[in-house]
Amino acid sequence: MMLNNNSQKHYFLFFFLILAGSVCAQNKVSGKVVDEKNNKELNNVDIFINNDKTPALTTTSGNFIVKSDSIIHQLRFSRKNYTTETLDITPENADNIFVQLSQAKVSDIQEIVLQSGKTKYKNKKENPAYAIMQKVWAQKRNNGLEKFDTYSYKEYEKTQFDLNNLDSAFMKKKIFNKLDFIFSYADSTASGRLGLPIFLNEAVYENYGKNRPDKDSKRTLVAQKTSGFQDNQVITVSAKNLYRDINIYDNTLNYFDIGFQSPVGSDGFSTYDYSLMDTITIRGEKAFQIRYQPKRKDVLAFQGNLYIDTDTYAVLGATLKSTQKINVNFVNSVYTQVEYDNPDDATFLPKKLVTEFEMSPFSKKKGAKSIIAKRSVDYSDYQFNKPLDPKVFKRTEEEYEDKFTNKDDAYWTKARPDTLSKAEQGVYNMLDQLQQTPKFNRMVKLFETLGSRYYNAFKGIDIGPIFSIYGRNEVEGDRIRLGARTYFGLNDTWRAQFYTAYGFKDQQFKYGVEARYMFNKLNRFMIGAGTSRDIVQLGGQLTSGDGVTPQSSSTSTFFARGENISLSSVNKTSIFAAIEPWKNFQIRIDGVMQSIKSAIPEKFNLMYYKDGQLRKTVNDSHVTISLIAKPGAKFSQTGIDRYQARNLAPTIVLRYTRGIEGLFNADFNYDKLQFMLYKPFLIGSMGKLVVNFEAGKNFSTVPLALQNIIPANLSYGLVPNTFSQLNYYEFVTDAYTTLQLEHHFNGKILSYIPLIKKLKLREVAFIRGAYGTLSNASKAINVEGFKYSAPSEHIYYEYGFGIENIGIGNLRIFRVDFNWRGNYLDKPDISKFGVKAGFQVGF
Repeated sequence: MMLNNNSQKHYFLFFFLILAGSVCAQNKVSGKVVDEKNNKELNNVDIFINNDKTPALTTTSGNFIVKSDSIIHQLRFSRKNYTTETLDITPENADNIFVQLSQAKVSDIQEIVLQSGKTKYKNKKENPAYAIMQKVWAQKRNNGLEKFDTYSYKEYEKTQFDLNNLDSAFMKKKIFNKLDFIFSYADSTASGRLGLPIFLNEAVYENYGKNRPDKDSKRTLVAQKTSGFQDNQVITVSAKNLYRDINIYDNTLNYFDIGFQSPVGSDGFSTYDYSLMDTITIRGEKAFQIRYQPKRKDVLAFQGNLYIDTDTYAVLGATLKSTQKINVNFVNSVYTQVEYDNPDDATFLPKKLVTEFEMSPFSKKKGAKSIIAKRSVDYSDYQFNKPLDPKVFKRTEEEYEDKFTNKDDAYWTKARPDTLSKAEQGVYNMLDQLQQTPKFNRMVKLFETLGSRYYNAFKGIDIGPIFSIYGRNEVEGDRIRLGARTYFGLNDTWRAQFYTAYGFKDQQFKYGVEARYMFNKLNRFMIGAGTSRDIVQLGGQLTSGDGVTPQSSSTSTFFARGENISLSSVNKTSIFAAIEPWKNFQIRIDGVMQSIKSAIPEKFNLMYYKDGQLRKTVNDSHVTISLIAKPGAKFSQTGIDRYQARNLAPTIVLRYTRGIEGLFNADFNYDKLQFMLYKPFLIGSMGKLVVNFEAGKNFSTVPLALQNIIPANLSYGLVPNTFSQLNYYEFVTDAYTTLQLEHHFNGKILSYIPLIKKLKLREVAFIRGAYGTLSNASKAINVEGFKYSAPSEHIYYEYGFGIENIGIGNLRIFRVDFNWRGNYLDKPDISKFGVKAGFQVGF
């Protein structure tokens, strides 16, 4: 019995020693906290002991030591924008533990039940969401890239088009004969119908930038993979042209170059109702969930949720979904999801952007056959304030070669943040099969023809433009025009083109031929030469180029007010050289030799006096230097002809022309200076303003054929940058200034009118003005110079309004303008009022 008692004592003593040892070991824990993705040490990590709600330690580096008077059996690690990690602590793991925290995503947002209905407040100040949004506005953040001396990051972009709402009846249509194998790649959608991927483009970009000591940036496409459409210029451009990058903090968000009111903008309460739904957890951070919806369903606005950090009032994420009554052509719905990282109280960094459009050419009805166009961008590998080699900002010829972006499957497996779905993987195989199907290639060819205006007759040769085959004017009567160009691919470095035309009234052949060659895709150094003989309407534009093949829209018209007799017969030969020393900035030099005379001498007199002699032909040789800037413009190709994507980029042109008397029998020395600025502006929720400003001066006395003509539009169609109520040659100037303002309200006004708002029409207002002078010497040099004058007494102006978006369903591409002439009403044969109409394809 004594032995047993002693054994128990020894047993309890042994157990107590073990317990004491474990308690001692678990009073202190040490280790390191790192980022799971790159193993970089993390600071500002809150470490909680057991179930404590107050952190025992906030780390200042990756290493930590935590001590406690009680037993530490659990540690919780929490850091902003990271997923919270909890570890059980035992004597075996209490020393040198290794903790990896993963960055959280908006997709980690906890699901909650939204409140039904909408709370009514006497005023917005009673709404708790208003107080929260006020703090968001007070601490409006800017893109964090601006705060660092240098930065770099990567983008992975995926763009996908899917046919949506397919059914058995649709799949049995004759158009799919011999193409029915594609439906084996279809998959069920949330609606229960089939969706079929038809286009997939993946791209990887590397971005570099510096803010100090000087500012510079570069975005390089390093890899691209497209499902079977690498050579299809129209489809690829269309896909890239749909999307714009957005900043949720801006007052206006740009979609399709149409302004949508941002729910995070400082004037959001004028458009939206906000409701505070709950306080939830996102990526380990507490956040306010605010639901918002537009006050009126028929405005360009969104509905969705905002997730606002409860401590810093930063936007952690947001969803934006259009209303069912969205008034955008071809678009049934818009959905966007954004995620932001917030490194400090003043800045944000984009993490993810997903934008999805449902598009249908005809119907907005739910369940209609449509295309889902989805683009997702993942931003990763941010690095700041690290030295950057100056070479990374320089363009290299290698970047413009087709093979530069060709990567193998192993590269894409590593580059993708997530693996492709089964349907996405299938689209590559499906398009490869379609490429071998003659019927599909014929369909693609038709689409390309309508988009490019050229028909590919056989390899390397296009016929067109197809819409310029027939025309009519007073000199030629009925006119037939046939043309062709070389075309081997969208990145051709050379192009030759020609046309020939025949007028059945004057029974004369006309022609034009031009060839261009680009030596370097990096600086786009190119040369070209051409010659033409044709009937031309001079003065159709003020700041016009010197190419030989473009056709003036006013030369041939089907319907116009009055007869166009002010046509000229022009023989022209030209050469040019151009280079882009900087991106989107071109320097071009043109040399031109031409002879100009009236095409109808008995009705339109271009005769002039030279050294006391009467002459009917102007011989002109001149050199033109042009500076053309398009800051922010985006182009889809690198060949000699590029397609510019639609955006809000301006066009700025400065042009100097020097006429050289005696060169190739030229008659005049003269100097001319011209300037043009074209720029669209989004004006908040009020729509888009398009500005076109031009100015110029002829410093010498020249005859009518070389003067500046304020451009008129006698047709009943829509011709941009012209004056609808002027006659040709009504105003002739030595010096001129013109300003054209056109504002698209996007239905803002008409949406208030009952019944009419159901038509989804959009209103346009415009005003155009011109001022200029014409010297007595310039009048005297022309035989009938007394007929011509400039708008020097008053600024000539005309004004009006238009109705656009006329049509049915999603096909609303017709526009009608009503124009009034503002002054100079006493001139003979004028038009005080006119109606113009035409097709305007756009969103």
